[in-house]
Amino acid sequence: MAGYWFLGITYGVLAHSLGFSIWYPLSMALFIFSGSAEFLALGMLCADFNPVSVACMGLVVGARHLFYGITMLDRYKNMGWRKPFLIFGLTDETFAVNYNAKDASPNTMLLVSLLDYLYWITGGLMGYTFGTLLTFDIHGLEFVVTAMFVTIFMDQFLKEKEHRPAWIGIGCTALCLFVFGSKYFILPAMALILVFLTLMRKRMEGGK
Repeated sequence: MAGYWFLGITYGVLAHSLGFSIWYPLSMALFIFSGSAEFLALGMLCADFNPVSVACMGLVVGARHLFYGITMLDRYKNMGWRKPFLIFGLTDETFAVNYNAKDASPNTMLLVSLLDYLYWITGGLMGYTFGTLLTFDIHGLEFVVTAMFVTIFMDQFLKEKEHRPAWIGIGCTALCLFVFGSKYFILPAMALILVFLTLMRKRMEGGK
């Protein structure tokens, strides 16, 4: 709750500072529900109309959820009516909680997803309300997104005994950043990571 409210409040304040009405952050929180994509969407809505660029950027930013989905295939296999919302609500924090809760029941994982969804919505609304009261410059506030990703990565790295996937991710990302540059490295890096992780999984399964 603390994490979602902090980011949600930041998002709401930023939306207000950019001149959006409250319906923009509210509708994006309800239907997009991807914090990093929503932060970027605020900037893209202020720029020239370019739907192709927006779609590509949304794909790049949200591509990491592909890995969350692959990881949770077995956990979400027999969820019945809960499955659509569990898939929709598979954000960074929800994935971290539900993945580490090895013995969690289907209803518990559904409750975690629902609560995170509500925390993000209410956080955005609170932030927008607070934004109407602020009078100082908040330029650079969007850096909290980068900080969030670094924190999640370090938390998972320290908890897991198997660090090869993390090193694969770092190595592939660094290589693609060097080859393709900072504007175009994310999709190739994601694809390369997926290939290496798939090969590693097959090798591990073959060795059993």
